[in-house]
Amino acid sequence: MEKKSWCRFQSLCPAAASLTPPVSLQTLATAQRPAPVSTYPSKAELLACLPFELTQINPSKAWGSLAMSLGLSVLAYGFGTLIPLQLSAAPLWLLYAVVTGTVAGGCWVIAHECGHRAFHPNPRVEAVVGFVLHSLLLVPYFSWQRSHAVHHANCNHLEAGETHVPPRSDSSLGRFVAGVKQHLGQSLYGVVSLFTHLIMGWPLYLMFGVAGGEDYGSPSSHFTTAAPFRNGRRRLFPESFRRLMVISNLGMLATVAALVLASIHFSPARVLLVYGLPYLVINAWLVSYTWLQHTDTNIPHFSTSDWNWAKGALQTVDRPYGPLLNLLHHGIGSTHVCHHVNPTIPHYNAWHATSLLKQSFPELVRYDPTPIHQALWRIATRCSVVHQREGSDGYFYQSQPSR
Repeated sequence: MEKKSWCRFQSLCPAAASLTPPVSLQTLATAQRPAPVSTYPSKAELLACLPFELTQINPSKAWGSLAMSLGLSVLAYGFGTLIPLQLSAAPLWLLYAVVTGTVAGGCWVIAHECGHRAFHPNPRVEAVVGFVLHSLLLVPYFSWQRSHAVHHANCNHLEAGETHVPPRSDSSLGRFVAGVKQHLGQSLYGVVSLFTHLIMGWPLYLMFGVAGGEDYGSPSSHFTTAAPFRNGRRRLFPESFRRLMVISNLGMLATVAALVLASIHFSPARVLLVYGLPYLVINAWLVSYTWLQHTDTNIPHFSTSDWNWAKGALQTVDRPYGPLLNLLHHGIGSTHVCHHVNPTIPHYNAWHATSLLKQSFPELVRYDPTPIHQALWRIATRCSVVHQREGSDGYFYQSQPSR
C-alpha cells in the first residue's frame, strides 16, 4: 500500500495503526538525517494522518491535568514559605527551586495549550485560564499567543521564523558569534551559551526579541509596538493587536504588584527566594524544551526560496524526557513533532498522534534517543551559526566539533 493511501486509511480507521509494527530506535535514528526535498509530504498529507477525533477536547482530562499541575505547585510554593532564611538552608532552597520550578512548569504547559485552543471548547474560559496562569508566571499571555502562532506558521524559516532562529555565518551577527566561539574555545563557549539561553534567554526574548527572525527587525518586543520595536519588514504585532498587548501587560503588572505587597508584608528576601528561584527554573525548562525541539547539528533551517510549511514543521525532534517529566510537563518534549503538525491536538491525545505520524512517515518524524543532558551540551557547544551545506537547500550548524 502506498504511503499516501495508508495514511488516508489510518485517518479513517485509527485502529489500523496497530497493524503497523512499532518503529525501532534504529529506524528512528535514520530520521535524524535530512530528507531529500522530494520526500516531504504536503501539509494536507500530514494533516490527513491525524484523525479529527484527536482534536476533540476531553474536559475531565483537561481540568484534571490543570488540577494536578496547579495543586502540586501550590503545595510546593507553600513549602517555600516554611524554609528558614538562613545561609545554612541554602541546600534546601536549591532543592526547593528545582522541585517547585519543575512542578510549576506544568502550569506553563497548560497555558500553552490554552493558547492553541486545545484546552477547553469555550474560548472565553480557555482565554481566562491561559491568561491567569501565564500572568502568574510573568508571561504576557496574549502577546505570547500571537508570537507563538507566528512561530508555528514559520517553523525553521530563517527570515520569517520567530524564535531560535540562528545567524548565518556570512552575516554580521554570525561573524560576531563565530568570533566569540573561536576566542572562548568550544567548552567555555558551551558554558556561556547554556547560561545565556537558560538563565537570560526568556526575558531577553520577551523584551527585545532575541533569536527572532530577520523579517521582524531588531529589537522587537512583546510589551510595546512603539519605536524602536517596529523596524522590521514585517510587523510581529500589528497596531490592531495593541489592546490585547495592553491586557497582557496589565496581567503581568498585577502579579508584580502582588509580589511587591508580599515583600512589604513578609520580606523582600522571602519573596525573592519563594517566587524568584522557581521562576528561574521554570524559564530554564521552557528554553531547554524549545531549544532542543528545534535545534541540533543535523536539523536544517531554510531561507524563503526553499522553505515550505511541511518541511519546516518536520524539522522538529522528540526527545526522551522519561515518565516523570512527561507526566509533570504533559509530554511537551516527547510529542512535539505532532504538535507542530496539528497544535490543536490536546496533550493527552498527542501520544497516539505521534504514533500515527511515525507509522506513516518513519523516516521524517525525528526522534533522538540521546539523553537530555548530553543533547543539551552538544547543542550548546556545537550550534552557533549556520551555513548552507553543499548539495542541500538547508542551512546547517557545524557537523563536527571544533578542534
